[in-house]
Amino acid sequence: MEAELTSLAVAGATALVTQMVTDGWEHARDRVVAFFTRGRDGEDEVVEGELEESRAELVAARAADDEETAADVQEEWRIRLRRVLRTDPSAAAELQALLDELKHPVDQPKGAVHNTISGGVQHGVVIQAHTTGDLTIG
Repeated sequence: MEAELTSLAVAGATALVTQMVTDGWEHARDRVVAFFTRGRDGEDEVVEGELEESRAELVAARAADDEETAADVQEEWRIRLRRVLRTDPSAAAELQALLDELKHPVDQPKGAVHNTISGGVQHGVVIQAHTTGDLTIG
């Protein structure tokens, strides 16, 4: 059982650090705060502050190509997740649900796109786009 909890803590820390540098960070942060506080009033702001501090460290580390500091941030959250799981093994299901929710879009199945052009005969290149700029064809 210990190996599964450790593996889950590693996956959780990896997902957390990945989310810290995405546009979905605020949602992810709120969900992670809820996981760590789990109904205990008054701890939300503390955990949120710690997450934001880690995020700032991670962003600075990535900007400076400082892989060691980035790894330290991930390790810190891995240890914290492992402690929660050791204290309350039933939290594993909650963490797994959180990981499933935060799964990076790259990990999700990709859909298919099918475009149909109608209303006449096209004798050249057809482009479907929201915005184009400096487009050269030929």
